[in-house]
Amino acid sequence: MAPKLGIVAGGGALPAKLAQKCREIGRPYFVLAIEGEAEAATVEGAPHAWIRLGAAGTGIKLLKEQGVVELVMAGALKRPSLSSLRPDWRAAKLYAKVGLRALGDDGLLTAVIKELESEGFTLVGVDTVLTDAVAFEGLYGRHRPDAQAEIDIAHGFRVVETLGGLDIGQAAIVQQGVVLGVEAIEGTDALIRRCGEWRREGPGGVLVKAKKPEQERRADLPTIGPQTIELAHQAGLRGIAIEAGGSLVIDREQVVALADRLGLFLIGCRKPT
Repeated sequence: MAPKLGIVAGGGALPAKLAQKCREIGRPYFVLAIEGEAEAATVEGAPHAWIRLGAAGTGIKLLKEQGVVELVMAGALKRPSLSSLRPDWRAAKLYAKVGLRALGDDGLLTAVIKELESEGFTLVGVDTVLTDAVAFEGLYGRHRPDAQAEIDIAHGFRVVETLGGLDIGQAAIVQQGVVLGVEAIEGTDALIRRCGEWRREGPGGVLVKAKKPEQERRADLPTIGPQTIELAHQAGLRGIAIEAGGSLVIDREQVVALADRLGLFLIGCRKPT
């Protein structure tokens, strides 16, 4: 039997999907839900505890008491200020150790993972549990990008590569060669809503998502789901391109059916070299 899995749960549907997968395969698990981030539905029917983001010491104690061996970090987290974080002694020690690296997501996530590993946990990526959610290369549905969309996709990947190199975000929206917006702290959903206001005349834009060049793969892989498709349609986009092998598609069948019905293409692409 696989070792007990601890799910450190932020916002969105991903943590609940991990819990559901554990139940399906009979794997023991425990959800450590972050207050103000994880949704109530995430812990429904699941062994769990709630914890505030800054209470690292309490979280580690709970995980050990539950006999957790492997840990997976899943779901969105709003980046708090240090004053609102109210770190306990363990979290404060971590922030002191990472110093200026805490100003960027990649440095902070890497430091958190190393700290958890020093406590004896094994950190695993979401993609090692939800293996069928990893994006493949090629079309997902019946709609395909035309020549202009392919140009926008290529430009979008260049933009996202630059963004990621600066540890800013994982997504961009391009329409007819013009960058309508890039993802920062607000997240992909907010980016899509914002860019709907900047839509130009003519063929709609394209959302491109890819992991950062130096990203810690065990945390925060780019993810899309049914809501991404709905929002893209509402914003007048005509398609989504995601990094094959480096991003996740949650509820794949529902995503494909929705994209087909709404007339959007969804395609997995290898990053240009």
